[in-house]
Amino acid sequence: MRRAVRLTLAGGVLVLAAGSAPLVVAKEPNRLVAIAGAIEDGQRQSRWAGGAIPYVWGGGHDKLPGPSRGTCLGYHGSIKPCPAATTTGLDCSGLARWVYHLAFKEDVLGPGNTDDHLRRLRKVPARAARPGDLVFYGKVRKRSVRTHHVGIYIGDGKMINALRTGTTIRTDPVDILPDLAGYYRYER
Repeated sequence: MRRAVRLTLAGGVLVLAAGSAPLVVAKEPNRLVAIAGAIEDGQRQSRWAGGAIPYVWGGGHDKLPGPSRGTCLGYHGSIKPCPAATTTGLDCSGLARWVYHLAFKEDVLGPGNTDDHLRRLRKVPARAARPGDLVFYGKVRKRSVRTHHVGIYIGDGKMINALRTGTTIRTDPVDILPDLAGYYRYER
């Protein structure tokens, strides 16, 4: 019996050792998706007591990442008057910033909007996109970047995102907007 237990343990160690490199690579993207999913589900997180998080124009851009009051500066949403200054929540880049902050334990995307965040990432071909990558919308050219939306890719053509005023953090297909600019990856 003891020999069988030792062989089983030894076999498990070998499997873990042989498979450890791919697990380390997949760990961070899976963590990103798990955190984004927990936020979508309204689970308690750092700086959020729990519950559905509303989209808020400019939300998530305080000194520290996480839900915050938004701003009505530059707001062109359909809900009038602008609810951002009286609502705590996240906009699309505020969500991405917070998820990456929670996953990496530091503000790796930093302050700013989708254009600022994209500049800190590396573009990957759609066929190489993996869960945890960011999906950007708008126009990205060699000399100019003009994006307007970002989501966290979760696989199977879907993303978790803060889409627009009147919605909460949710899952949508990546083709919900017509101007997909590409998939981008954060690498240390």
